[in-house]
Amino acid sequence: MSADAAETRARAVDAAAALEDFALRDDYALNPKFVSMVIEAADRSDGLRLRELLDALHPSDIADLMGFLSPDYREEVIPWIPPDALADVLTELDEGVREEVLAEVAPDALAEALQELDSDDQTDIIEDLEDEQRREVLAAMPEAERAAIETSLSYDEDSAGRLMQREVVAAPQFWTVGHTIDHLRGNEGDLPELFFDIYVVDPAFKPVGAVPVSRLLRSKRDSQLAEIMEPVTEIEVDLDQEDAAHIFEKYNLISAPVVDAHGRLVGQITVDDIVSIIQEESQEDILALAGVSDIGRDAGVFGMMRSRFPWLVVNLGTALFASTVISAFQAEIVKLVALAVLMPVVASIGGNAGTQALAVAVRTLATREVNRSNVFRIVWREIRVGMMNGAAIALMLGGVTYLWKHNWELSLVIGAAVLINLCAAALAGTLMPLILDKFGRDPAVASPVLVTWTTDTVGFLSFLGLASIILM
Repeated sequence: MSADAAETRARAVDAAAALEDFALRDDYALNPKFVSMVIEAADRSDGLRLRELLDALHPSDIADLMGFLSPDYREEVIPWIPPDALADVLTELDEGVREEVLAEVAPDALAEALQELDSDDQTDIIEDLEDEQRREVLAAMPEAERAAIETSLSYDEDSAGRLMQREVVAAPQFWTVGHTIDHLRGNEGDLPELFFDIYVVDPAFKPVGAVPVSRLLRSKRDSQLAEIMEPVTEIEVDLDQEDAAHIFEKYNLISAPVVDAHGRLVGQITVDDIVSIIQEESQEDILALAGVSDIGRDAGVFGMMRSRFPWLVVNLGTALFASTVISAFQAEIVKLVALAVLMPVVASIGGNAGTQALAVAVRTLATREVNRSNVFRIVWREIRVGMMNGAAIALMLGGVTYLWKHNWELSLVIGAAVLINLCAAALAGTLMPLILDKFGRDPAVASPVLVTWTTDTVGFLSFLGLASIILM
């Protein structure tokens, strides 16, 4: 290589390194200026520049970039995603964006990219395809991989069978450490891309233990696997993925074998998949508490409206019901205008207290910290907290009301109403999720509306009812 050629290559390497450094900020978020550079290259339809910019990014960062681009720009950028990075990019994309990207990739190219992934990631991508495209992609894949994907798709969508990867490392009990290591080295192409345990199986291919790779490498070559294996926590193939995540969290697992109805080893779940499930379930619960289900940066306006509108209608109905309580005390409100001024305070404080109790209850259910043995203790604890907070707020609000209106009876009424409503808020915020969960309903979805209805109704009824008795 001539000196000029070497110098040119060195400059190109330095330029690529500088572009990689520029692409990300110190917190590893994409640099907005870099995103602008991509948009400018797309506006010019400069494919070579787009390839240069995309080559500077990790597949996860390319996936993040696709989320920042509008659909029109994505269409321009997709053909220039490096082929060797396409598979990893697909696994990192948001679901809505992934569907757009998949629609632009040729079936043969997609089938080739999928062969670079583990079976769990293959299944996750294949299930996002339209029926016709799915058939074309599966037809272009090797028969063994096609059969494995079709088997995975036969399991329920949110089950361990759909989540697991079918590639596992298994060995019989009588194998030695040396035999196992030699086998792994001699069959490198058949190993999962990432694995943490060697599953020890009996002649029926049922897991009887596991040997962590770290222990395998530290053990003597003539030691049998049966001597160094540790107990294994099995996950049934039809178990809900949220329950599988709970098992991982409870027992601090890195990986776990998945077994069929007969106890035979059919796959494994690794902690990277569980992290994704925990994040997904947490996002769903947070959104459900607000009565929404849209999270994507590209969610459509009408789709967002449809997800939110039904709960607004339900909330409207509960608000109208609470208004009937107010209408029953119109005469009292006319006689003492201060009631109209102060009654929203009682309902507002109760609503906030109910939301606090509700958040604690939903979290307790999500982490499996409540059952029949401790449910009474948890409910009673929240009621006591409501009573103590209610008493403190009642004294403060009663004092402010007296300084304002110089009416100790009005102060007594609003103080008592606040105490009653905060106790009701604590009770409703705790019991509503527990009751809904008992009947198989998602407590995060319906509880907020029910708790708000309770605190509004009890707040108005207690305040106006006490006022009609004491003040009139």
